[in-house]
Amino acid sequence: MNDNSMSIPHLIMSASTVVQVVMLLLLVGSVLSWVVIFQRSLALSKAKRECADFEETFWSGVDLNELYRDIPDEDLRSGAEHIFKAGFREFNRLLPKTRNPQAVLEGVERSMRVAWSREEDRLSRHLVFLATVASASPYIGLFGTVWGIMGAFQSLSLSQQATLATVAPWIAEALIATAMGLFAAIPAVIFYNRLSSEATRLLGRYEAFAEEFHAILHRNVQSRDATSG
Repeated sequence: MNDNSMSIPHLIMSASTVVQVVMLLLLVGSVLSWVVIFQRSLALSKAKRECADFEETFWSGVDLNELYRDIPDEDLRSGAEHIFKAGFREFNRLLPKTRNPQAVLEGVERSMRVAWSREEDRLSRHLVFLATVASASPYIGLFGTVWGIMGAFQSLSLSQQATLATVAPWIAEALIATAMGLFAAIPAVIFYNRLSSEATRLLGRYEAFAEEFHAILHRNVQSRDATSG
């Protein structure tokens, strides 16, 4: 048997059409999952830095009206500053219209909850693709494996003399399909768990900020009522 005939590139090129399609699907899934991994890792790192910077500015004692004016428009803001601007905008809109502090605070809470939900969608974007690659790749690879083993048995049935050279290419391409399935799935599942955990922690940080900001506005409303009373 020619050693070159058992090389991985040769086995891939000489594999059956079905196994080649399986390998192509796994290769595309692996490449796209790495694109998502790098893109989401960078996005989450940026979001954590922006959150830390905003919280530092917020708790430095800056005037809230000035901070509100300095935050860019909706397309440019994200994270805690998005939640802050949504809540403070609703606060300024409702406060002159009603004497009921509870109605103002409920409106602020609803607005911040909507902003938080948008941040949740933004942070978890494309993570479902990683979960799909992680769960589906082993089964796609297994399908290629089964097809290769079936080819090996068919080759045995058509051969007058059963030798290793008869079935080795089929078994080898089957094992390559299995390896490619694992190669696509393992990084996807590792980074899906890691990135999901980071997104969850960051969303918890946003929620904690929203609760603290809501408490500040509650004290603000109560002090205004006491002064006007």
